[in-house]
Amino acid sequence: MIITQTPLRISFSGGGTDFPEYYRRNQGFVVSAAIDKYVFVFITGRYDKKIYVNYSKKEIVDSVDEISHELVREAMRITGITEGVEVSMISDIPSEGSGLGSSSSITVGLLNAFYIFMGEQVGPERLAEEACEVEIVRCKKPIGKQDQYIASFGGMNSFVFNRDDTVDVNCVKLSSSEMRNFTNNIYLYFTGQTRQASSILGEQNGRVEQNSQVLEKIKQLGCKAYEDLTRRNYDSIGRVLDLNWKLKKELAENITNNQIEKMHKIAMSAGATGAKICGAGGGGFMMVYCPSLAHENLKVAMKDYKEMPIEIEPDGSKVIFNYRRSSWI
Repeated sequence: MIITQTPLRISFSGGGTDFPEYYRRNQGFVVSAAIDKYVFVFITGRYDKKIYVNYSKKEIVDSVDEISHELVREAMRITGITEGVEVSMISDIPSEGSGLGSSSSITVGLLNAFYIFMGEQVGPERLAEEACEVEIVRCKKPIGKQDQYIASFGGMNSFVFNRDDTVDVNCVKLSSSEMRNFTNNIYLYFTGQTRQASSILGEQNGRVEQNSQVLEKIKQLGCKAYEDLTRRNYDSIGRVLDLNWKLKKELAENITNNQIEKMHKIAMSAGATGAKICGAGGGGFMMVYCPSLAHENLKVAMKDYKEMPIEIEPDGSKVIFNYRRSSWI
């Protein structure tokens, strides 16, 4: 049996500039961080040749082509597994509509587990590249590339998405105490709503040229976030989040709604300096930056919303259990 643990993520700024339609013209820039909430992938060999896939449904099929779960199917095709396995996926949070990059974390975790099962260990860059191949090229999802990279590399990083499809990864190097001081001011609150990101992202993807000026401003905010973090100007991140949220709402319809705007107003009135929805928008988790002096005010004001405490996860996707029966390969 192989078990991989792959982190989810939060993104501070730059989201949308990691879409191929944008970065191939203008170069993209995103700052994001892996968090200590995970997707777990389990794979074990079977004595028969069937393929079992367990998630919210259970599939039992005879060939890879018959698998309905497209991420499992395409990850198996890339890694060369054809039969005789059982795959299960478990997430710390709802696996769809959270805004924390769960789909890409699943894809990265699947690839990592399948390669280890086949006796091959691959690095984070290859995992990220092949996860992008699975989601963007093969499954034609209207998404960017930041989620696959942060799930593979872990930590807190800036990502430069170059016009030639290469990606430069730059780690934000903070000590453990510095990282704790920063994340103590980051709060995640569940909106109580989940949504399919594809419709919002599909619209956003189709409006890249129309939104080019807004995306350029979002990219510059990403550069500022990276600069602020490296200089330990943590409280400036709240302002970045707030400006990013105002710009983000211009990218597509349904990114916000009355419930989200109410949450944002409550958080800001309680002393937060910035807040934005994670991921595509429309629901999921809201990330709030609140300076230490206002922590208690924020907790009281947001008491009706479920908080999810987080820390930054330094590692990307990794194997946490490995007992492989080579005779079943």
